[in-house]
Amino acid sequence: MEPLENLCGTSKQPLENLCSRRRPSYLQVILSLQVILSLQVILSLQVSSPKEEETVIGTNMAALSRTGFFRIPPTRCRIPDIGRSGSGPVRRVSSVPPPGTWNSELSRLPHRDLYRLSVTDPDRFWGSAAAARLRWIEPFQRVRDCELRSGRIGWFLGGRLNVSVNCLDVHVEKHPDRVALIWERDEPGTEVKVTYRELLETTCRLANTLKSHGVQRGDRVAIYMPVSPMAVAAMLACARIGAVHTVVFAGFSAEALAGRIQDAGCKAVITCNQGVRGGRTIELKTTVDTAVKTCPTIQHVFVSQRTDRLTAMGQMDIPLEEVMSSQLPVCPAESLDSEDVLFLLYTSGSTGKPKGLVHTQAGYLLYCSLTHQYVFDYQDGDVFGCVADVGWITGHSYVVYGPLCNGATTVLFESTPVYPNPGRYWETVERLKINQFYGAPTALRLLLKYDDGWVKKYDRSSLRTLGSVGEPINHEAWHWFHSVVGDGRCPLVDTWWQTETGGVCIAPHPAEDGASILPAMAMRPFFGIQPVLMGEQGEPLSGSSVSGALCIRDPWPGLARSIFGDHQRFVDTYFRPYPGFYFSGDGAFRSEDGFYQITGRMDDVINVSGHRLGTAEIEDALDEHPAVPEAAVVGIHHEIKGEVPFAFVVLKEDSVDRPSVVLQQLKDLVSTKIAKYAIPEHFLVVKRLPKTRSGKIMRRILRKVAMETSSDLGDVSTLDDPSVVMEIIEAHEKRGRALEHE
Repeated sequence: MEPLENLCGTSKQPLENLCSRRRPSYLQVILSLQVILSLQVILSLQVSSPKEEETVIGTNMAALSRTGFFRIPPTRCRIPDIGRSGSGPVRRVSSVPPPGTWNSELSRLPHRDLYRLSVTDPDRFWGSAAAARLRWIEPFQRVRDCELRSGRIGWFLGGRLNVSVNCLDVHVEKHPDRVALIWERDEPGTEVKVTYRELLETTCRLANTLKSHGVQRGDRVAIYMPVSPMAVAAMLACARIGAVHTVVFAGFSAEALAGRIQDAGCKAVITCNQGVRGGRTIELKTTVDTAVKTCPTIQHVFVSQRTDRLTAMGQMDIPLEEVMSSQLPVCPAESLDSEDVLFLLYTSGSTGKPKGLVHTQAGYLLYCSLTHQYVFDYQDGDVFGCVADVGWITGHSYVVYGPLCNGATTVLFESTPVYPNPGRYWETVERLKINQFYGAPTALRLLLKYDDGWVKKYDRSSLRTLGSVGEPINHEAWHWFHSVVGDGRCPLVDTWWQTETGGVCIAPHPAEDGASILPAMAMRPFFGIQPVLMGEQGEPLSGSSVSGALCIRDPWPGLARSIFGDHQRFVDTYFRPYPGFYFSGDGAFRSEDGFYQITGRMDDVINVSGHRLGTAEIEDALDEHPAVPEAAVVGIHHEIKGEVPFAFVVLKEDSVDRPSVVLQQLKDLVSTKIAKYAIPEHFLVVKRLPKTRSGKIMRRILRKVAMETSSDLGDVSTLDDPSVVMEIIEAHEKRGRALEHE
């Protein structure tokens, strides 16, 4: 048997060598366990603390070989992590600090040391975390096999597990009656609580329903549902049987839904008769009916009843609750390889065709789990309130997979920030006693228009951490969120990440105790993340006070693996621009203190007379004006300067009657905050901005309006309200007529 310190390491041998070695017999595993138990007695290792005991998982000998991280329920002992034991040699660990398991040593290191370990010895960092935090059916043989130039990304190779088991079964064993989901339905005060036991039973019934209708491992299933427990159960049911889910936001048009179904080759759709949001009902089944007419791969449409209204059922349609009621509440979990596909999630592409990003099992789940805990200071028993829709990556990672893997109580928010009034978020915080609140800057800017009384009338003392997601947050919104909502006492983490990254990559936390948080800055890289800023010639920029293209040096477990059906597009988009690095498509600034601030998409960078300006930088300056809750800036062609900024500005109601005064103040503000050359050449006051249903501003449309090419707007189906486009066009034409008469 190899020395214990060797077993804590990771092999550097090629994967094919590892795979060629025989797995240990059951007897060898038992003998190894006996030797380690003896070593534990000899070394007088401490017994697990109560908090560590809460992580003890497994009640029978079948769990013995889980990554070699053994747990013995009768004695409740903590056994040293033996890493990737089983098949293949492992390398000696030479990292500092000394070897130890994730729970007993590594996770207790100061942040600075833990981050250093994550980038200097990622095999040990991620390997020990995966062994300790996830339940494995078969242990992994190698921590990673990655080569970014070719887009080859693999983590925890040879390991087998099931994501739904890690999100449900392990918690049902320990605290079956803990609340897993709080469904904050559209009408306030009508929340529904679902325990882990109930969610597991619902998931198993749904999984058995899918299997009984021919859905098998590897089949793709589209989920077109509002935020609800049934939507979460649908995702987990797919994970349980090895099917691949692709959640499509329940607001996309039939054409957009059909395009995603066709690209993925989905076999089934799970939907609802209707959705309910902001006091309005949304016809979901009707949209699905239209979409599947052009989707020959669809065999079944499972229809859940969100409302009492009956819906017409066709030949492919199956009443979901009715058939689930006859299914068993137990479903064996499929044993899946670490790199089997967990889900596809479509995101906008620069070519206009959505990209189906591929995320796999173990690496994604581990990264969600770690970021959920460390970025948001999640503690056992917390109520985590992420108000994102499950149709977006934020909903996947921080409504479903991250919180449930950690055994949290997670909130499903079905409504809107202003229904039935602008106090909805904060009334929900008071009633549900939410500890972490994670929302989008676009919603915060919307609420900025209203009196602070809508916030202060509710008790927000349960809040411990605030978070923003989706786009860089401007200073005014940051200070309002921190000072008014959080009473100046809650850390505010401005998180940067993408659908592609799987989870948070840069955020103010985690950090050393008492570390500063600067307004409107993402600041610090997460464990294993090494940001690199690239110059115009493709060279890494060193030093401080520099701006460049934001890249990441080495892969991390949460990184997407491919674009479904088009790996070459994956390589060309993310790894070819800067070979050997992941290219985010965003620009960033590194301050004198080494902190990072996102400056906006690289395609939103304006070159004014040789000066490169991020649109987000100009927008941030405009947003600081008290009369401007929101602004968007695009670049348009200029014969002399090359490009100039064009600003679309939303004014508060009490300022719309004096726009000329405000616009002059805005020019002065930009001149003061940035420089005179950054002052927008054109301003257009509008009532609102065109946004997708996830809250992102569709600058492509604004650019076409500004360049007077609005006759070719392209697809506007993803807009929350397409009528906003005509409002902006009319405002632009009115401005043009006014200029002609001057």
